[in-house]
Amino acid sequence: MALTTRLCGLLGIRHPILLAGMGRASTPELAAAVSNAGGLGVLGAAACGPNQLRDWIRHTRALTDRPFGVDTLLPASVRRGAKPGNSGGPTAEEMLPQHRAFAAAFLAREGLEAPDQATIDHWQDRDPADRDGPRPLSQAFFEAQMEVVIEEKVAVYAAGLGNPGPWMERLKANGTLVMAVVGATRHALQVAEAGVDVIVAQGHDGGGHNSPIGTMALIPQVVDALGGRVPVVGAGGIGDGRGLAAALMLGAEGAWIGTAFLATDESGISPAQKQALVEGLDEGTTVSRSVTGKPARMVRNRWAAAYAEAGLEPLPMPFQGAVSTAVTVAGMAAGRAEIWGGFAGQGLGMIHGIRPAAEVMAGIVAGAEQALRRTGTIVS
Repeated sequence: MALTTRLCGLLGIRHPILLAGMGRASTPELAAAVSNAGGLGVLGAAACGPNQLRDWIRHTRALTDRPFGVDTLLPASVRRGAKPGNSGGPTAEEMLPQHRAFAAAFLAREGLEAPDQATIDHWQDRDPADRDGPRPLSQAFFEAQMEVVIEEKVAVYAAGLGNPGPWMERLKANGTLVMAVVGATRHALQVAEAGVDVIVAQGHDGGGHNSPIGTMALIPQVVDALGGRVPVVGAGGIGDGRGLAAALMLGAEGAWIGTAFLATDESGISPAQKQALVEGLDEGTTVSRSVTGKPARMVRNRWAAAYAEAGLEPLPMPFQGAVSTAVTVAGMAAGRAEIWGGFAGQGLGMIHGIRPAAEVMAGIVAGAEQALRRTGTIVS
């Protein structure tokens, strides 16, 4: 039995498994390992400045001769220059000092020191050449990233958030296949109209930025709305072969899998964060705006809890990231995953150890094939 779908031919891969483009975790080493094992590795480049992004793309090319993709964010709210709060209220920039003071007080309570710029660069694997560039997660930052994606003529580009329509003509001129991650059928129809080649339907179960709609409900509704015009990839809480098989039964043609690859040798997260994943259970995640300014599922942590307990409304993207970076980096540098354990989905409890990515891939393929074989015993 060969596990293959239309997606495999389109992307030039053996198995319909795509690595989710997880920021900092989906490094060149992890993306190349997934591609070399027959899936599509995707770089989690959301926080990469243009110099670092170019380096990551070229490094990945040195590690694999298989197709791989690049994932960045294109949030419409940032591109529109949306302002927080009620009309006439303080702007996000005016509120920054209050939130930075909150972060400083939090670090002091936890016995942590605010990291200097060199420590931030180290733990975010940031190229110092990007230090004087556009502010991370700002409109200028996103546009600089897209220029690199286009100049490097990557095989696959994935918009992890937002609509890549404004760049579609230039991407297609390069022969780049374009994907978009969506959380609702209306968004799927919008990006389909823009001409994307693949749509990832990511439900509420998923780690990072996700949808208010559950994965099992979202996938078939997106599939039905598109009517077969664009291949759909299921995402959110898919952590093993059974989840991939379920996505295929719901009409998807593959799976976008993240959390299962976090606890791998090649993942870019810290050892403490990997161990926290191994020890985590199904109730070990929460959804909070405390890190990026947009709702995102993450490992339960004291930073998100502090915001909730204080009743403090996080700032919108990109301002909240300017507040949270000191906390997340300080937590990583101290090896304290309870401060910042990273983004993760509800498949957390299916992680039982730290393994090579190729072993995780093989297990998902074998598990999906076994699950699909069982369907023959159900219907006679």
